[in-house]
Amino acid sequence: MADTASTSTASTSTASTSTASTSSRTNILNSDGQPHRLINVLAVITLVLGLVSFVLGLIVRNVHTGAAVIVIATTTGLIACLVGLYDQMISATREQRIVIVTGIIAGFVGLAIGLSKGGFVP
Repeated sequence: MADTASTSTASTSTASTSTASTSSRTNILNSDGQPHRLINVLAVITLVLGLVSFVLGLIVRNVHTGAAVIVIATTTGLIACLVGLYDQMISATREQRIVIVTGIIAGFVGLAIGLSKGGFVP
């Protein structure tokens, strides 16, 4: 009886392993199996611009910088928010939305800090 139970357990673990290895995704953001090239590119652009704006906003907040850094932080934050909001409307998967919202939030923080220091005309 014990041999039968261990054999059935071994066969189910082998079956689940073989099905897991045959289904491979080529892109982390495409969990539905369909390609979304434009949405993925816009999501990455939103994240990168948001992080740039966030980092520049923290630099502007903590270090006395020139007007160019303030304008760049404000501009990149605004672009990240606008592109991210559009991309959020057309996004298809949960993973894309996570990347997009992270970029929007980081861009908004950089935009807000840039605006607090003078924005587009410091």
